Amino acid sequence: MNQELMERTHAEVGEPEPGRKKRPSYLLVVVLLVLFTAAAIVGLFVRFGESRALAKETEILAVPNVVAIHPKPEAPQQEIVLPSTLQAFTESPIHARTDGYLAHWYKDIGSKVQKGQLLADIETPEIDQELQQARALREQAAAQVNLAKTSAERWETLRKMDAVAQQETDERSSSYTQGQAALASATANVRRLEQLESFKHIYAPFSGVIIRRNTDVGQLINAGNNGASQELFAIAQVNPIRVYIDVPELYAPTVRIGLSASIELPSLPGQKFTGKVARTSDALDPATRTLRTEIDVPNPNGQLLPGSYAQVHFAVQIQSIPMTVPVNALLFRGEGTRAAVVGSDGKVQLKPVVIGRDYGTEVEILSGLQLSDSIILNPSDSLEEGQQVNVAAGKS
Repeated sequence: MNQELMERTHAEVGEPEPGRKKRPSYLLVVVLLVLFTAAAIVGLFVRFGESRALAKETEILAVPNVVAIHPKPEAPQQEIVLPSTLQAFTESPIHARTDGYLAHWYKDIGSKVQKGQLLADIETPEIDQELQQARALREQAAAQVNLAKTSAERWETLRKMDAVAQQETDERSSSYTQGQAALASATANVRRLEQLESFKHIYAPFSGVIIRRNTDVGQLINAGNNGASQELFAIAQVNPIRVYIDVPELYAPTVRIGLSASIELPSLPGQKFTGKVARTSDALDPATRTLRTEIDVPNPNGQLLPGSYAQVHFAVQIQSIPMTVPVNALLFRGEGTRAAVVGSDGKVQLKPVVIGRDYGTEVEILSGLQLSDSIILNPSDSLEEGQQVNVAAGKS
């Protein structure tokens, strides 16, 4: 009875019954820990995803965007035009070979002269005196030789008669030999001075026209070409006239000796002069990749003047297809001209190119590119070999 009353009393007041175990509160803690761990894991996954997205976006932004174009093919050409400068077929400065004073000149600039024609006279008083002295010394040496010869012959006769010693005979023979050598030396000196004196007359070495006269009557003349104003005249042969051009490598295989060419001069509009290729260097200049070519043009009337600017027209057969690219598609660096070509993998390849004619905003490409190449327009100076880029197609 008392036991039932006690249980009822405990139930009314909400107290646990004696003998029953109390439920643990750690279940709530476990649930909270699980929830907290799950939230942390979700947060980590969210942060990791955001970090990867940011890295991917940064990587995408680090790859530059470029505009790529293709080289533009040119129409096949049957003629090329190259600049040149006319030069005399033969041009030579005339210098004095002896010292003296200019006595007279006979030809001025523009005078047409023939080979061997007298151009000027030089007074050479010192050479004249030396020549007279040398001739006198030669006569003296000749007299001594005659005396030595007579003496040697006389002593040789006496030696046969045993009237003189052999040594004395040998001495007379040696004097005769020395006299002959001295006479030869004096004769050579006379000839040298005679040649120097002959140089007092200045003659034209070949037929041509006087293009410069740098002396006047009374001017002191020094032998040789040393010092200022020692060139007396300059003579040039202008028929035919030489035309030198540098043919680009693309056209070099078509240039052969005998190939016809026409010459046009701005100073003679409407007139064409025809010539032929006389010779080539048969080798390309490694610096410019051009072939040095000479054309000889007949010039009987002297219309073509040395030093004139001219344009040479060639009829050629071009084997490869010429192409052009904008100037702003090239990189001009110390190692040479480069074009930034993008491959199918989006990586840059810096190709060396050879430039031909300049059209202003565009240039001709002689070698180094293909029509199928994708070239970066306005490439950055910092662009490197193998760099990854994003390509946007541009107008060719």
